[in-house]
Amino acid sequence: MTRQRILFVCTGNICRSPTAEGVARGLAQKRGMEELFEFDSAGTHGYHVGEPPDPRTVAAAAKRGYDLSPLRARRVTEFDFVCCDHVLAMGPDHLEWLRRACPSPHRSKLGLFLDFSEDLETDEVPDPYYGDGQGFEHVLDLVEDAAAQLILKLAINRLE
Repeated sequence: MTRQRILFVCTGNICRSPTAEGVARGLAQKRGMEELFEFDSAGTHGYHVGEPPDPRTVAAAAKRGYDLSPLRARRVTEFDFVCCDHVLAMGPDHLEWLRRACPSPHRSKLGLFLDFSEDLETDEVPDPYYGDGQGFEHVLDLVEDAAAQLILKLAINRLE
């Protein structure tokens, strides 16, 4: 069975999207579903290419048992649109950027990450970069909720 490839996208790939990648991978492992998925993350811009996630992101995730330390920032490439099954934006602005960059045959793969959550009343994971530590905790709350539902929905769809 081929793994579903899911790419999470934010602006610089040092806060929100690596959090989503690490949380989704961790939750899939905890549920014994790691063989079903391949998670990755990237940014719409190349501001931080090659850098690790923001230290505050790494610390907040570690407190909840997620290891983001091996991750490195990269920018979305055209190959991502071809090879990924789902390209999920952290917010509407990222989705609009992806729509402009994505070749038309692959646009059906694009979506908002938080659309997978039935419990959240927002469509955007807010950028915690310029805020205080509480912003990173809020990002984790949103991401854990959406990632859990994403994994469940995609696993169920594979069985149908």
